Order: sequence, then structure tokens, then C-alpha cells
Amino acid sequence: KALYDALKPGGMLVVVDHNAAEGAGDEVTEDLHRMVRGVVEPEVTAAGFVLDGKSDVLSNPDDDRTISVFDEAVRGSTDRFVYRFKKPE
Repeated sequence: KALYDALKPGGMLVVVDHNAAEGAGDEVTEDLHRMVRGVVEPEVTAAGFVLDGKSDVLSNPDDDRTISVFDEAVRGSTDRFVYRFKKPE
């Protein structure tokens, strides 16, 4: 909500994050520095944003998604998602 309030009408919000395993709890956000992709859209649209686009350009299906993004085994090659939201004008 704070981001929504900070942006002018028509402003864009881009969310890029490391994907966690489906069904992972909120603790992975701090422990692994990851989040479940399906959490993003409902939370951001509930604040008033409209989904304007999404991309799998940073996707990596070979990523384990259960280890920290800082672990040398996956660092720089994690499965990431990209969402673009717009504040209505």
C-alpha cells in the first residue's frame, strides 16, 4: 500500500524476485531470500495496482528453489519471476 500511495497515477511498479518452491511458507522469504510467485499478484492488486505484464525471461526450471539464493550452487542462476503493475490513472 505504501508503494501505491507513493506513485503518481499511471506509475509503474516492477517486482523481480527469486521463486520459492510451491507451497513454501513465509519463512522462506527471510531464510532463503525467496518467495512463492503466486503470492505477489493477489497482494499487489489488493493494494490497488493492476497487473500490466509478466515475464519468464529470468526463469530457470533447473533451480532447486529450496536453498538460499546466496548459496554458491545457485548464485546467479536462480529461478526468478518478473511482474509489472500499473497504478490506475
